[in-house]
Amino acid sequence: MLDLISQIMITATGVTAIFLVARKNKWGFVIGLASTPFWFITSYLNDQWGIFVLNIAYTLNWIYGIYVWFWRDRKKSERVTSP
Repeated sequence: MLDLISQIMITATGVTAIFLVARKNKWGFVIGLASTPFWFITSYLNDQWGIFVLNIAYTLNWIYGIYVWFWRDRKKSERVTSP
């Protein structure tokens, strides 16, 4: 049952994340990061260790996207407007 729930959540969050990122919406990165626990669960339950390791890379990329879209640009604009 846990695998079925994970598969459904992977589909729902994955499609939504990619759609939002393609539209240059920063919330796609958040939803993409929210999908990673489901990837870890399903790859662990099905002994898919390559997918498990690949998901670590995906997780780091989602985190980097969040950093870029939510914090990096804010830091740049604060430096420009500071006296």
